[in-house]
Amino acid sequence: MLKEWKLSAAVPEAADFARELGVTRSLANILWNRGICTREAAEVFLQPEKQAFYDPFRMKDMDKAVARIIEVIDNEEKIVVYGDYDVDGMTATTLLVHNLRALGASVDFYIPHREKEGYGFNLPALQSIADSGVKLLVSVDCGIASVDDVAAMAGKLDIIVTDHHLPGENLPPALAVVNPHREDCPYPDKNLAGVGVAFKLCQALWQEMHGQSYEQDLEIVALGTVADIVPLLGENRKIVATGLKKMRKSSFVGMRALVNVSEIREEELNTGHVGFRLAPRLNAAGRIGSARKGVELLLTKDEAEAESLAMELDMLNSQRQSIEQEILAKAEAELVGVDVNNLPAIVVAGEKWNPGVIGIVASRLVDKYYKPTIVFSKQEDGVCKGSCRSIEGLHMYEALSACKEHILQFGGHSQAAGLSVSLEQLEDFKQAFAQVAESTLTANDYVPKVKVEMELSPEEITFELVDELAKLEPFGMANPKPLFGVRGIRGTSPQAIGKEGQHLRFQVGSPAEPRTALLWNRSDYVGIINSEVIDMVYSPAVNEWQGNRSLQCMVDSIAPADGERIFPEREQLVDIYKFLYQIQQNEDYIPYTAEQLTVDFCKRGSHISLYTMSLGLRIFQELNLLRMDLQENCYYLPKASGRMELESSPTYRNGRHR
Repeated sequence: MLKEWKLSAAVPEAADFARELGVTRSLANILWNRGICTREAAEVFLQPEKQAFYDPFRMKDMDKAVARIIEVIDNEEKIVVYGDYDVDGMTATTLLVHNLRALGASVDFYIPHREKEGYGFNLPALQSIADSGVKLLVSVDCGIASVDDVAAMAGKLDIIVTDHHLPGENLPPALAVVNPHREDCPYPDKNLAGVGVAFKLCQALWQEMHGQSYEQDLEIVALGTVADIVPLLGENRKIVATGLKKMRKSSFVGMRALVNVSEIREEELNTGHVGFRLAPRLNAAGRIGSARKGVELLLTKDEAEAESLAMELDMLNSQRQSIEQEILAKAEAELVGVDVNNLPAIVVAGEKWNPGVIGIVASRLVDKYYKPTIVFSKQEDGVCKGSCRSIEGLHMYEALSACKEHILQFGGHSQAAGLSVSLEQLEDFKQAFAQVAESTLTANDYVPKVKVEMELSPEEITFELVDELAKLEPFGMANPKPLFGVRGIRGTSPQAIGKEGQHLRFQVGSPAEPRTALLWNRSDYVGIINSEVIDMVYSPAVNEWQGNRSLQCMVDSIAPADGERIFPEREQLVDIYKFLYQIQQNEDYIPYTAEQLTVDFCKRGSHISLYTMSLGLRIFQELNLLRMDLQENCYYLPKASGRMELESSPTYRNGRHR
């Protein structure tokens, strides 16, 4: 999929700003384009660990929450922490339970089962907790939308809600509602994750009960913060910068076991490792098992138990990956015969798809098609549980709000959300959601964007540049790793690497200053690198191996250069069709990807780019001249009848008249 470059502007003030900060002009330019335009702002950004936390009591209702918790501790009554089954919820639960116990509380925790109970409060669970003699329930990372459930427990159970999700029209009638997104909350940092709000509660408790400044356990807070993909700005930046260092030598034996089973070298641990190795293993517990396992891992003080639990989560993650691939294939099958390119949004549904995995499947479909996507699992009780992922330009929570007459329950953020819809309302919801997407998004919104800091040839990368860019860490949402672009280059010596040969390595740069380029999960591009001129977006990096250091390019994306982006006219489409027909004649079917077909077409002596081949295949599919057999993973040509009416293809029609 082609990505449109959003090339950052060259900043005239960068030279003076660089001298003021004592950094290179490149770094000054990047800071300025990220809204950091003063020495004071730069010092805060570049030295987050030195910045002070805000007073937790600036958060609305914090005083009420702290007073009631202290009262319960003094009376030796029991507290239950009610969490969520994702990593943010698990870490928030761990953090609060750990600290309440340290403060002398009698505390247990409860996390609902994703499939059986769903997200947030549920009345049977609340009633059971109250019946067990618990006097106080404190939520973390949930509860802000549970207005009716909280009201139903009035007089039976005191409830304190701590959350970071967007409130609805009414707040739950709880004893205290601690959420920086409350309209009447003056707290200056609105970007905290659920575990971040729980951290502020812990700060307030230690401050009030012992007069201590609490900044411990930040590795737990950092894990949930990175996993929940909140902006790494403000307090989140200090949390993650400090927490990553603590994570390497954590006092939590479960954290150390998780790092070990994820095969991460402690000295290299960064936000990428947290997001793509640690978090998925914890998430697997909540997706296909019990999220209690994740909390038990992080809370345990027994190393043998920690190792056993970490290995169990590792196996669950492998199972999750298999289930994900199975559901993804079924979701793709739902789209066969559908003109996906002209859909305003993608909504697919399947019988009893694992509700814990459909969110990942939705993300995969967004990655492939770049359209707002909702994946539903139809349950036996007639309720369809859905997981949503959006694209830039469509605020998912607001889009669902516009369709709420067809929804039983929903909640979430701008880019991700969850919902439940009755089976009877599913088709009406699909239509309503499609209308919202169509009226909100423009044609340009459907083109994925990649922010490029500047154009930089690979041979211009230096060790000094890589070291200076590291000053911008930790990277994440709202502070992405800086990317650079280079146009019209040729790669050489492409090679499939990795345990399963799934990754791509090739060489770029001049013969005098060669650089190794690495692109994950695209070994199918080996033949393309050999035959096409490309544009490349990458981040500079240093590879250290056996005491040697070398510069390399970590590739974000490659695309055909301008000269390769040729729209196929009728004559070329005829050639492509004849080529496909000949393959089918020889082998009965066409067992190739677009990448392999491009390479094989070029071997006949006529050059064609992947861009052109992909458009040709799409046009033939739209004309029903080419079909895909998902079970056999191949294309085939049905029996043709008559002349190709190319204008019947939306892709051909739009391309010709663009």
